[in-house]
Formats: sequence, structure tokens, C-alpha cells
Amino acid sequence: MDGDDTVTAEVCREDDVGDGQLLEVMVAGYPVLLVRNRKEFRALGSKCPHYGAPLSKGVLRGERLRCPWHGACFNIRTGDIEEYPALDCISCFKVTVEDGKVFITAKKKDLESSLRVKDASRRCLLNKNTMLLLGGGVAALVCAETLRQEGFTGRIIMATKEKHVPYDKSKLSKEMNLKAEDVYLRKPEFLQAQGIEFWTEKEAVSVDFQKQKVHFMDGSSQKYHQLLIATGSHSGFLKVPGADLQNVCTLQTPEESSKILELATGKNLVIVGASFIGMEVAAFLSDKAGNISVVEREEFPFQHTLGPQVGGVTMKMLQNKGVKFCMKTELCELKGRDGKVAEAALANGENLPADVVVVGIGSTPNSTFLKGTSIARDDKGAILVDLHMQTNIPNVFAAGDVVTFPVALLDGDRSSIHHQQVAEAHGHCAALNMLKRGKELRTVPYFWTTLLGKSIRYAGRRGQREGNRTSSLPICSPTQLGLGLVNTVWLQSSPEAAQALDWLPWLWEGIHGHCCEGQPGATEIPDLLHQVSESMASPCPGNRAQSSLLQPAEIPRRLHIPWLCTKGSCWVLNQRKPKQGKEGEENEPK
Repeated sequence: MDGDDTVTAEVCREDDVGDGQLLEVMVAGYPVLLVRNRKEFRALGSKCPHYGAPLSKGVLRGERLRCPWHGACFNIRTGDIEEYPALDCISCFKVTVEDGKVFITAKKKDLESSLRVKDASRRCLLNKNTMLLLGGGVAALVCAETLRQEGFTGRIIMATKEKHVPYDKSKLSKEMNLKAEDVYLRKPEFLQAQGIEFWTEKEAVSVDFQKQKVHFMDGSSQKYHQLLIATGSHSGFLKVPGADLQNVCTLQTPEESSKILELATGKNLVIVGASFIGMEVAAFLSDKAGNISVVEREEFPFQHTLGPQVGGVTMKMLQNKGVKFCMKTELCELKGRDGKVAEAALANGENLPADVVVVGIGSTPNSTFLKGTSIARDDKGAILVDLHMQTNIPNVFAAGDVVTFPVALLDGDRSSIHHQQVAEAHGHCAALNMLKRGKELRTVPYFWTTLLGKSIRYAGRRGQREGNRTSSLPICSPTQLGLGLVNTVWLQSSPEAAQALDWLPWLWEGIHGHCCEGQPGATEIPDLLHQVSESMASPCPGNRAQSSLLQPAEIPRRLHIPWLCTKGSCWVLNQRKPKQGKEGEENEPK
């Protein structure tokens, strides 16, 4: 021990760790991740700052370490975050090798927490420039933090109609028993220390782009030098008789999440829409509500996002928990008693008892305050941005759920992707371009959901035009809870496809040794992935040996990969099919 605050500990012998291996070791009673990469040792925080996943179970490619749960990436030299959804970096520690022995030196306070907040500049009152960020979600938050991390010392204002500092919205439907403070991404004190002004219950009602001024509902206004619009989206509204009855709910805020839990416990719950929110609410309340009915006009849940095979499996899982599905029909009317909803009438003639109704049908960009301005929006109200997150208005950027943006994976075709990781990438990219850095958005979209302890993870973006649909082929019975599915992966020759290949060994790691014996095709999957990797001249990592990322020119124009993942996780890696003519892990939290 060197002084009271610094510890030096021998953790292993040099030959105990192979090249490319990730090993969790103990230093003064704290876990530390030891990485050997190209014969050099690195020591890092052992837990992902996002949800605490063990990084020793992650995948190393080059100098990038990918989290095994939700795909956050860290540079092993610096510990810096390189891909979201994590917000923070991981700690780095000194490693020395003497006489074949490996030693790690670290400060005790750094060992206590795996995360490290990236250094940021301080507010300087002499800098009169104002960055005004409309919205209180992750896109605006990451933008604000990136501005400070990249040296901006002027004024940063985040203005939101919300009552809370930025929070983890993905948990509202997955863990409905949490308080608002339990899902905060940053505490008010953190924002204050960063010199970020956070205005709550401050809703923008109009923008004068010529005068560079935003007007708010309370009658106040604020001028800006550069503006970010990250106002998000809201759930679709019911347009049926009785939609205005009491206990007809949407799920947008922590208060609404708590209200639904309270109202539905022991009662009759009707969920309109078998989307991610609807299915997650059904899963969480399956052992709490008296009866649950899901109403959906399609044949399967997730039909247009994950396809009928995944949807069929998840539907069967929830049916086994007593959830009733009313598919291929829709809600016609809500009937009430004493002002409260009591019954849901369906188009097929069925009437469902309904003490509470949760609406989860689509989403609409929060952009009506821009109506009548010159900012470019699509027919749904989404703001059009380019790869720099720049709008058609000088000094005005937009990010998150409120935008439609060119997805490089789709050859630049526009799409609205309402994923947390994408919103964070938007905010980061926007901040860099507000600082004139010329950064283009090059992230691979990623999404996850959790139902009854099973995880579905989706990387890439499904093509939206006819003929660009990916095919799925079930290879196990929907009644099996292993969620074993085969899907098709299409990779294109582009920088994004090269980045997407970074997911391949991660997926392979997730299924290696976990294929269900006796299931059709189960034994062929690891061999198949080896063959695919060999065809790309890049080996699958097996035992987490590293493999270098292929250059775009080395990637086949089309690559067809069926694959299997079981034991509680279904991986869906989807990318767009080229246009015609062109050639175990630890238990994951909810």
C-alpha cells in the first residue's frame, strides 16, 4: 500500500491471461477488469455504468469493449464511452508487470465505483453565447453534457415541460413500482455542478427563428445563439366514444406509471396496442392485475417491428401468465359508469370489463409549436434533419424522437427511430456540430425489451419499403420459454455495416454454449457463425479472443446469416435487404 489512499496489489501472473482475454480480478476487495490486448495489460472498472453489467462477460474488438447487456462501448485505453446507452465512462488503473507478476495500482475512492464522469469545462460568465436546448430527455441531456465536455464555456439552458430532471423512460413500463427519483439519470446537483440551467415546467409554445427567440407558455421568452429541439413525442390518442372517461391512461411520466400500477392492481385492465409499451405493461402487471386483455388490430404483437415469429413467442409467454389477447380487432367504444371507464367494446362484438385502460398506440412528434414556421417537417410532424442533426434553419438542430433523420444503414433513407441509444447518439452528434466539428451520425440503432425475465435485443434497422422485409423462420415451439428463433441478417458494404459486424462476435458470445440440445438446427449455429466469420476473413472470438473489424471494402455486398439464441435472450440483428439489382450471462435487470 502506497499511502492511505493508493493501493498496489498483485492480481495474477502474466501468463494467466491470454491475448484478448477479459479477467475480473480483486484489488483491495474490489473487482477490477483486467484486459490483455496485443500483449499490453489494461485495468478498468468492472461494471458497466448503465445497469451494472459485468464487463468481464463483454466482447473485445480492437480497443473497444462492448457491454454484454445493452451494447455500450468503452475504449480500453482511456475508459471513455464510445457508444451509448451508458452516460458515463469507466475508471482506468495503472498496470505494471514485474518478474512475470501483474500488479494493479489504484486509488481506493476510484475502486469504490466503476464509473467515471468525463471531465468537463466550467461556465465562464465572459462567454455570452447561449445554447438553448428544448426538451428534458436523453437527447438534450447528452447534448448539454457533450457541450461542456468539448470545452464550451457559455450558457447552457435545458427547458422542459416535465416536472423532473432527465430520467430513464425505458423503466416506466418495465418497473412500474419505482419512484421518480429511482429512475433519474442525473440529479439536480449534478446539472448545477456542470453549469447547466434546468428549467422545469417550461413548455415552448412558439419559436421566432429570425429573431432567434423561443416563447414559453408562462409568457416568458429566451434568446439563443444556437437551438436544439429535442421535445420528444407523445403516445397516440384514442378516437373513440368514451376516450375522455376517467382511468383511461397513457404512459409518459413516472406519475402515470405509478397511477396505472395503483389503478390496475386487482382490477380489470385493458391494454390498447401490442407494442413494446403495451407488452411490457402486460408483463409487469401479469401477476398484479385481476385480469388483463390486450387489444391489437394485427395478428401478432410486434408484427411490424420484430415480425410474427418473435411476436408469436412473446404472445404465448404472456398467455401462459393469464393475459388474454384480442387480435385482429380494434376498440370501438369505451363505456363508463359514474364518469369512470367500465367496459371496452370491440369491433368483433366482444365486450371486455375495464376498470382501467392503458393506451399504447403509436407516437406523435411534439412539434405542434412549430406549426406555421419555416422549419421543414414531414407529414407526421417530425422535423427533418441531416446527418449533422442540422435542420433547414441556420443555427437550429434537432434530435431524438421529434426528428426523422437519414439512416446510413438504409442508404440515407429517412426514418424516425424512438430508441434511447439513438436519441443519445443524436444529442452527442448535435452538440459536436453546434461546436462546428463536422460530425456525421454513424451509429447502429439498438433497442432492447424485457418480458417475464426474457430479453429481446434488436440491432440495426428494418427496411420500410416493400421488398425490404427480413425473413424469420422459427426453429422451436412457441411454447418453449427459451425463445429460440432464426432470423436473417443483411449487411451492406458501408461503414455502418462494418460497425454492425462489431455486433456479430457479441451475438456469437451470447449463444456460445447455450444452444438448446435437441432443438432443430441448434447444433449447427455455432459452426455456421464460424463459417460466416471465415468467409469474412475475421474469426469469431471464441473464449473472447479479439478479432479485427473488417474494412468496408472487405464486407460482402450481401451476407445472409441465420442464427439462434436461447436461454432467456432472443437476439434479432436486422439490417436492410439490398435493393434489387445490387450485388451465460448474469441475470439482466429489467
